[in-house]
Amino acid sequence: MTTPSIGQLLDSTVPMARTLKLEYLETTPERAVLRLPDQPEYHNHVGGPHAGAMFTLAESASGCIVLSAFGDQLSRAVPLAVSAEISYRKLAMGVVTATAVLGRPVTEIVAELDKGERPEFPVTVEITRADGAVTGVMTVIWTLRPNS
Repeated sequence: MTTPSIGQLLDSTVPMARTLKLEYLETTPERAVLRLPDQPEYHNHVGGPHAGAMFTLAESASGCIVLSAFGDQLSRAVPLAVSAEISYRKLAMGVVTATAVLGRPVTEIVAELDKGERPEFPVTVEITRADGAVTGVMTVIWTLRPNS
């Protein structure tokens, strides 16, 4: 029996992410990179990806890094997004890519969980278009809520 990839896990547990046909380019505890294909049904009034689609792309990238970093903790805690803030910086057109990075060391977060705490930690995500220009930046604050 093969273990599902992080992308397959996200697609199976978060149907909203699946609707966008996201492409999972890299999903490790250090970095998650997801791409949103250029799809006319998700365009806005200027012909680029809708802000809601870019939000979902970035939030999904943050979720992938959380699943990669803390997948071994899922038997005792559930990851939950606490808050998210996004800043749209430049016009996004065509394919956009989200790159997420964890804002605190995994060991530090797990140590808090080990002490019975509910750790919170940031994940920062940059959204770029094909020419490399940063079109948006999102910060998602996540928590690991103990199951007890």
